Amino acid sequence: MTGTSTLRPPVRTEGELRPGRWLALAVLVLAVLLVAVDATVLGLATPYISEDLHPSGTQLLWIGDVYSFVIAGLLVSMGSLGDRVGRKRVLLCGAAAFGAISVLNAYASTPGLMILARALLGVAGATLMPATLALIRNLFHDPRERSLAIGIWGATASAGTAVGPIVGGFLLEHFWWGSVFLINLPVMAVLVLVGIRTLPESRDPDPGPWDLVSVLLSLVGMLALVYAVKEAATRGFGPLPLATGLLGAAALYGFVRRQLTLPTPLLDMRLFRHRGFSGAVLADLLTVLGMSGLVFFLSQFLQLVQGRPPFEAGLAELPAAVGAVAAGLVAGHAARRYSVRAVVSGGLAAIGVALAVLTTLDRSTGYPLLGAALLIVGVGAGFSFTVTSDVILSSVDKNRAGAASAVSETAYELGAALGIALLGSIVTAAYRGFTGPAGTPAAAHESLGAAVEASAGLPAPTSEALLGAARESFVHGLHLASGAGAAVLLMTAVAAWFLLKGQRLENAA
Repeated sequence: MTGTSTLRPPVRTEGELRPGRWLALAVLVLAVLLVAVDATVLGLATPYISEDLHPSGTQLLWIGDVYSFVIAGLLVSMGSLGDRVGRKRVLLCGAAAFGAISVLNAYASTPGLMILARALLGVAGATLMPATLALIRNLFHDPRERSLAIGIWGATASAGTAVGPIVGGFLLEHFWWGSVFLINLPVMAVLVLVGIRTLPESRDPDPGPWDLVSVLLSLVGMLALVYAVKEAATRGFGPLPLATGLLGAAALYGFVRRQLTLPTPLLDMRLFRHRGFSGAVLADLLTVLGMSGLVFFLSQFLQLVQGRPPFEAGLAELPAAVGAVAAGLVAGHAARRYSVRAVVSGGLAAIGVALAVLTTLDRSTGYPLLGAALLIVGVGAGFSFTVTSDVILSSVDKNRAGAASAVSETAYELGAALGIALLGSIVTAAYRGFTGPAGTPAAAHESLGAAVEASAGLPAPTSEALLGAARESFVHGLHLASGAGAAVLLMTAVAAWFLLKGQRLENAA
């Protein structure tokens, strides 16, 4: 600290006393709500998209995960861009683009156009999450206030996962499936109009240039690597997945090498020397990987296996969001009272146990068991994600908050993409192997939604036999994915216990 700076109040004190910081937070969580709602309504709308657009099983997986692929490839670049040109500017431009591209999603008329629309939405979405967390880092300099703000941020994301299915279910029962994407428009409009007036601009005062070569290497590396994993999981190791994986690995290696030589890198790789930072990022990635396959297919189970209407299916998923909201709001206090590793590892272990319980699901499973398991998943996720986000933000200077936030979100989105690719492919592979009655159309083996549609045109005995075999096979795949997810979560809980040893949240500014 220089002599001059001691003669005036430090900047962080002004941030602490900023009267509009909580109103600004309310605007930021609207952006989180926007992304969370969009992610959850897609799963609910999947059976209707299958019926209308007739995607193949592979196209259906692409519709589900291309958003995460693209956003994972661009998050670091967009977080760094916000540090340079202004986080408020990037956030508001991204929100406006997100709303406009949602219209394209709503009116997509072919599987190819739907995949393109989801990819473009990923480009816009990559601007939102890093900017919101970085602005929180700059709005709240008191560690306890910041922990509460991060808890509210995470709780809103969880609330979005509840609002999405409920609102989406209502819309699906009364309108066509594209309407679920149009609910983004009013949220986007409020965010932009109110955000212009309430959000403070913040950026790195000495950011250096935005290196386009690094942007390209990051995007190519992430897209190619995740695509290779997806193809290998779906079709086995062959020349194309191997070549694509090598391309991705080479691009990411080049990205890391370039960051180590640039005077102002897009991502400061020295952050990973901080054990708490690295442990929190790894925990986020593996946690989402273990959960995402289940999350993507749960709505299909509730609707197509148990026969619930969309609105009821949305309500059935509510306990997970309630648990996450409640846990997120008290996670910072719990981590200070006990320890960071106890809260994170305990949360991850709880999720693992709940996923193991879900391996017993079948068509006749009563809701109390499912609801209790989802509540435990939500509580565990609320504790874990809130504390790891706090650890990641606390590990860096506020001027580099955008890049650090982007690493956190990249881990989340990459985990989601890999989880859907790996665990989703397990469900798909198990499903396709079912033996249907004579006269079963080939399309019925592509997805459960296709089987339901195909059964409508068959004689009653054949239709019942087809649906029974298809549902049994789908549930078997869901059991395998839940078991694999449980194993990943329990191993991650053990790893977090050691990696986060001695890590503490700040108590005072």
